[in-house]
Amino acid sequence: MIRTWEDRYTDDVIALWNTYATRDGYQEMNAERFEASFTKNRYFDPGTAWVWLEEGVVTAFACGCTGDDLPLGDVAGYLTCIVTADDEGAPDRYARLLAAMEARFRSLGKRQVEALFFNPMQLPWYVPGTDRHEHNNAPGVPVGSALHDALLRHGYAERAIQCAMYLRLGSFAVPEAIVAKERKAAESGYEIGLFDRRQHRDPQALLAALGNPLWQQEIAAAAASGTPVVIASLHGEPVGFAGPVVREPSGRGRFAGIGVHPEHEGHGLGSSLFFRLCEAFQAIGADYMSLYTGSNNPALRIYERAGFRTVKTFATMRKELVR
Repeated sequence: MIRTWEDRYTDDVIALWNTYATRDGYQEMNAERFEASFTKNRYFDPGTAWVWLEEGVVTAFACGCTGDDLPLGDVAGYLTCIVTADDEGAPDRYARLLAAMEARFRSLGKRQVEALFFNPMQLPWYVPGTDRHEHNNAPGVPVGSALHDALLRHGYAERAIQCAMYLRLGSFAVPEAIVAKERKAAESGYEIGLFDRRQHRDPQALLAALGNPLWQQEIAAAAASGTPVVIASLHGEPVGFAGPVVREPSGRGRFAGIGVHPEHEGHGLGSSLFFRLCEAFQAIGADYMSLYTGSNNPALRIYERAGFRTVKTFATMRKELVR
């Protein structure tokens, strides 16, 4: 039977997670991590989280979230996870927990369900074939997982395939081809380097032109606080960025993204920004980088030229809700 969330289920859900979610590569949970990901997340709502009980034993956990301030938040609810024991009852649990989540989203006025990288409940996972190198968030549903199969069966459509990519930074070096591109761009007045308020104007105009609200928040905050950001500039005006340059405790180089003002494309700035970002992470002692990008994104080729390889794929998925 389905029960809405109560804190007394925490230990049993953690045990369930560590048995079954970890099979899809997700990081193990303890009380602190569970609270950070779920119950102390500002978007957590006990009415949008459920457990499945069989003779008093938790055999499944499902959680979603909403927020009008999130991307698509005015019309969509986010599916964060459904974790279930993999016995013969699993298909019924998926069906009924999805139905509960969809009904909850409809009651909150939402018109669709999204499994998408904008979900604020972040679920770290381990990079396959590494010594527990981790990525801080799952950009969708792992392709080929039991949840992925269940969503396809219940009317969820794949919107895109996200390639999770990985690079060890130990021997990274900026290739001469990139240096040559930078020399060519310099002839037109472009420069690549770390943001410096003494040399560069505020990046707000660039960020507004790129139109990504997450970048507008994180990159502006980094520039204001002195956190390194790689900048492409023209006579002191930022026209592209990559960053911020942050080393996580795991040794991972974490960054929000990379973008070039549409009016300044065609000068090789995107490639230079990314390679100089890798170099900046190496300089602050990051051990590795991981990122994700759409399988059809031309930037995939830039990442591959830098030495990144795809280590896992995720599907972003959507279902339109019928009122």
